[in-house]
Amino acid sequence: MFGGIMNTNTLELTPFKIFTAAINMSAALMLVLIVSGTIKSPPITAQELIAQGTVTSPILQDNFIESANEILSTEGQEKEFNQSVRQRYRTGYIYDITPGVKHIKLTYNCHGRPVRINVVEINQRINPNIKIAPQLSSTKLSSKSTITTIAKKQNSIAAINGTYFKPQTGVPLGTLMINKKMYTGPIYNRVALGIFEDGFDMARIELNANINYFGGSIQVDNINQPRMLSTDVIVYTPEWGNFSPATPKLGIQILVANGKIESISTQSLPIPNDGYVIIGPESKLKSLFKIKHANLDIKTIPNWDNVNHIISGGPYLVKNGRMFVDINEQKLGAISGKNPRTAVGYTKEGNFIMVAVDGREGASVGMTLWELASFMQSIGCINAMNLDGGGSTVMYVKDHVVNMPKVKGGIAISNALTISIKS
Repeated sequence: MFGGIMNTNTLELTPFKIFTAAINMSAALMLVLIVSGTIKSPPITAQELIAQGTVTSPILQDNFIESANEILSTEGQEKEFNQSVRQRYRTGYIYDITPGVKHIKLTYNCHGRPVRINVVEINQRINPNIKIAPQLSSTKLSSKSTITTIAKKQNSIAAINGTYFKPQTGVPLGTLMINKKMYTGPIYNRVALGIFEDGFDMARIELNANINYFGGSIQVDNINQPRMLSTDVIVYTPEWGNFSPATPKLGIQILVANGKIESISTQSLPIPNDGYVIIGPESKLKSLFKIKHANLDIKTIPNWDNVNHIISGGPYLVKNGRMFVDINEQKLGAISGKNPRTAVGYTKEGNFIMVAVDGREGASVGMTLWELASFMQSIGCINAMNLDGGGSTVMYVKDHVVNMPKVKGGIAISNALTISIKS
């Protein structure tokens, strides 16, 4: 054809084949028009087209129909997401960051006084490549950086400050797990967010860790945390630093490298890259004196075996759909009053929400924990918790700090909760 000669042995155009091809092309065009919104009548699904015999080509059935249904599903989810966000934040300014991620700026009237709030809401069903994970400022726990530095290291599109930390050193104070590796254990069993491959959970976390050896085991009270009791058994990993902290009174230190007990001392020991140092009362650790091998086993209560990341905070703000602020139980009485606040939560649909509240100024007075709980509940969170706040409260979106912390760009912080796109 078109100046050449058609080989009729290669392609036989019977009236039936011409008719079938025309029907298939018409069906494909019809479906594309429906998906694009050109035709406003109720869309017919690809399965219905097959059932009616309209689409007969295996290629259309296996490839075109699958992609068309995927487009319909994604467009439906995006439409639903857009509507729900508009309903939740009626007075806010809504910005699209990337598919499945929205940034909302609003001024909230809190008992007649203004509060400036930034929200990031994430729908991973629309964009499964979105990764939500905590990040440290450095490979060592004793370190601090601005949120912009932390976020840019991870190519993050959004981030907020994370859990509490020791101001002098930057060591996180509470549970922090990144990519299934436990960096620090819980303090006062405070509430933590568990991030799984297929969703989220929130609970007060206890450490369930042991040093196991042939013939017995020793309970570990914490990991990479400042000592609270002289009787505690604490494990220090290379992320703590080059050397273990000082030995408590009547205490002992045991160095374990690659599962083998290498050294026992009353003095500080170098922490091996392939191991850890155990510090505790000699009375609790003496059973290891004649043992050659030991194994550190770390779990949590509740048993989140398949969790990818954990970040703690406290107190609860919303629990199972109800406002719930257990400030006294989590020993957080010092953070009451109106302050800048950072919080996270998730909705019944599985949308993840990050919030930064400005405070301590006339244009934004901040929130109490109960006011913050009320706000988190009002935007649909079925579970929510408070993170580090005050001077630490900061939110980063697309290369900029979007809230207004007292220190421009935010103070140096220990860790952050980041939103990135998987490569």
